[in-house]
Amino acid sequence: MLTKKQNLLETIRGGHPNRFVNQYEYLAFVLTDPFNLEDPYPEYGQHNITNNWGVTLSWPEGTPGPFPVHDDAHRLLKDITEWKKIIKAPNLIFPEEKWEMAIKEAEAVDRSDQFVAPMIAPGLFERLHYFMGMEDSLVNFYDEPEAVAELIKYLTEWELQYAETLCEHLHPDALFHHDDWGSQKSTFISPDMFGEFFVDAYKEIYGYYKSHGVELIVHHSDSYAATLVPHMIDMGIDIWQGVMTSNNIPDLIQKYGGKISFMGGIDSATVDHPGWTREEVKQEVRRACKEYGKLYYIPSASQGLNMSTFEGVYEALSEEIDNCSKEMF
Repeated sequence: MLTKKQNLLETIRGGHPNRFVNQYEYLAFVLTDPFNLEDPYPEYGQHNITNNWGVTLSWPEGTPGPFPVHDDAHRLLKDITEWKKIIKAPNLIFPEEKWEMAIKEAEAVDRSDQFVAPMIAPGLFERLHYFMGMEDSLVNFYDEPEAVAELIKYLTEWELQYAETLCEHLHPDALFHHDDWGSQKSTFISPDMFGEFFVDAYKEIYGYYKSHGVELIVHHSDSYAATLVPHMIDMGIDIWQGVMTSNNIPDLIQKYGGKISFMGGIDSATVDHPGWTREEVKQEVRRACKEYGKLYYIPSASQGLNMSTFEGVYEALSEEIDNCSKEMF
């Protein structure tokens, strides 16, 4: 039987996998680097926690994750032309002993079976709206494009510093990177505008990782983003994780399979909710596996980590994916 890593590579390379890749099984996440450990982050049900960028976040009960607080008292950046006075990138230099936990975790992974993967979240677009709110961010692409470009460059330089220290200490072979680029129905900005502001930045970031031993770039955007797939390929993304059913996944696989693969196809909201049932999980998994096929597709919920909002959903999805593998392979 193929290892998890081998089976993943067969799937995304159009080879001969012997089962479905089961959600995140191929990634061994290492989330204990010093920056992650020391950056304040709300736990479930906590409110108004300020992180090291100065952004205030809350995680209300019944929601899948934290989100920034953007009322007038908490919004960090109210005038993007003043960003140099307000936005101060956090320190990324830590004593070597603070890396010990993450290094031990990475060294414990069987790299013949799984990819060692740090996670970066939020990404470049998300940081913009974390700072100033979604409405102001979108307006500023039109009203203050030079300031937006300058701030994106500043964030890119910080991410490259982060990449350098992650690669130096953990020697990852995969990267899991968050950045939500759309709603369920549309991208937040047009493909042309997206290309103008973000493609070169991500080519630089993902190119750095790939030039330093990272084999696999997995990008999370649980959204509609079908019109951005050519840009994703240009950036160097290997797997788009979070692809929702609104994207016409069979069409994407037909057009782009072999250049990029698609992970998701099961909208979290359809299965991960109060009162979820095993039967609806089974139906959604079978539908996705049969509709999207065995190559260039990884069945998973659109959720951006190996977890679920409601207890037991992630495990039920994994069991039903295994059942489909037994039936379809």
